[in-house]
Amino acid sequence: MGSLLNRRAVLMGATGLLAAAAAPRAGAADKIVLKHADTISEQDLRARSLNEIFAKEIGPEFEFQGYFNASLFKQGTELVAMQRGNLELANLAPQDMANQVPAWSLMTAAYLFRDPEHLKRVFKSDVGKEFLDIADKQLGVRVLAAPYNGTRHINLKPKKRISTPDDLAGIKLRMPGGETWQFMGKALGANPTPMAFTEVYTALQTGAIDAQDNPLPADKLMKFYEVTSQIVLTSHQVGYNLFSISNKMWTTLSAEQKARIQAAADKATDWSTEQIKKEEGELAAFFKSQGLEVYTPDVAAFRARAQKMYLESDLSKDWPKGALDRINAL
Repeated sequence: MGSLLNRRAVLMGATGLLAAAAAPRAGAADKIVLKHADTISEQDLRARSLNEIFAKEIGPEFEFQGYFNASLFKQGTELVAMQRGNLELANLAPQDMANQVPAWSLMTAAYLFRDPEHLKRVFKSDVGKEFLDIADKQLGVRVLAAPYNGTRHINLKPKKRISTPDDLAGIKLRMPGGETWQFMGKALGANPTPMAFTEVYTALQTGAIDAQDNPLPADKLMKFYEVTSQIVLTSHQVGYNLFSISNKMWTTLSAEQKARIQAAADKATDWSTEQIKKEEGELAAFFKSQGLEVYTPDVAAFRARAQKMYLESDLSKDWPKGALDRINAL
């Protein structure tokens, strides 16, 4: 009996710790708490847009609590946390959607979007709204905005010149975990290696990986230029997140509160997008000043290989019929 009581006490103690970890921070009395989980640094422009714009625009009855650097939930687990009622807001990766609804894998494909303007047009269009409806009805989240986070390029440690996908053969390229991320790495010609974002700097430094892919602002913010020799401007993905709120929270709000939250999300997203585009235009010179080579490979060769691999893969079998053509036509 004694050992059973001890085990029960330990279990109750562990449950209490979990509850405390998920509980809002102090000071949220009489306010609607919106916990937000993100992998990005608090200095990231998207984090600033949430802390400095979104948090102020949503109104005094809300308290925005931002947890950055994957300090609340690990990368890739945020969607499940929202579905379980443990999290209200997150900047979800489209790959997280695809992990649960394979049709969403289309929205993760390399070379799908041409630029940030095309990305915005797609999500405002009928085909984009169909994907957002899937998120709402099948995944239990309301997508408020699709913040542009920069165009992804390949950043390498070895001083090997990269012109075509064949030149990436054998290169250990860090990609986030998940089938769609790993497939993208293969489509680019590399050997993809799953790894958390927060581990990339050390892995490059020690040689555990040869390369990583991210937008230029992230490369600067995380100081990847300190442990790499070159940036290859493959432009393989117009990167974005899905700034989302759980339906468990959304359905409790009044029409006026929903409108205010949506307007705040739009304002924050527009600001961060413009800031990121501006920074991208200035960063090639910065990286060159740090001793890195920055150059454009044969992008047409990369695009042709990637598109061929996607269309021949099992992933494309789940894409809604005609959706790719409709996106290309916008």
